Amino acid sequence: MSDAPLRVTATPAAVTLIETLRGEHGAVLFHQSGGCCDGSSPMCYPVSDFIVGDHDVHLGTIGGAEVFISRSQFEYWKHTQLIIDVVPGRGGMFSLENGRNVRFLTRGRVFSDDEVASLAPERIGQPAEAAR
Repeated sequence: MSDAPLRVTATPAAVTLIETLRGEHGAVLFHQSGGCCDGSSPMCYPVSDFIVGDHDVHLGTIGGAEVFISRSQFEYWKHTQLIIDVVPGRGGMFSLENGRNVRFLTRGRVFSDDEVASLAPERIGQPAEAAR
């Protein structure tokens, strides 16, 4: 068992919303947006509706949903644990929580030097669901 910290975690509120979305849409995944239309929101999509890029980094799994980030964004945030939360507001235009008066929000916590040294190497690739 590793003592390495998780690269991504979720609050109980986020896990509850993910479970609701999975019940309605089946398997879902997150892609941490790097800007453009929805700022830097974590975007939630049905697995079948989002193509993970060849250079996207897999951060981990929260509430049964895999989380990815673009390589360029990962380079900025690789020393930070991403914490997916839910807050009141309007969801990302294309994200599944849109229209519920809540939205996913990414919070961050900078890893200590010891935590950085213990991190597992990043994984590039497709969601586990797509590989089956």
